[in-house]
Amino acid sequence: QVQLVESGGGLVQAGGSLRLSCAASGRTFSGYTMGWFRQAPGKERDFVAAISWSGGFTNYADSVKGRFTISRDNAKNTVYLQMNSLKPQDTAVYYCAADRFWSGCSVPAAYDYWGQGTQVTVPS
Repeated sequence: QVQLVESGGGLVQAGGSLRLSCAASGRTFSGYTMGWFRQAPGKERDFVAAISWSGGFTNYADSVKGRFTISRDNAKNTVYLQMNSLKPQDTAVYYCAADRFWSGCSVPAAYDYWGQGTQVTVPS
């Protein structure tokens, strides 16, 4: 089992920045691909970004490329999502997730463990 706890969400004005953190406990964190997803009210859970176990590979949704950066610190069992130039359409609950494999990293069903989510609100 891997337990995931997100933090860092909040309300930020358009153009601002937030950094989300996801702390992991349980099984070896460094062996997992980590992903960030988001879900707005009434919408499906969408892929945001993923990072391989070593940090050597990353993948981003087109909607966040150039604005968001995913990173991880395996010594601290933590993955981060730095979000810059935030837009109202970024408003959602953000979830981190852990997957044993890299393939399918953008697919929610591929992930084995999920956090409880943290709300990000960017007023229009």
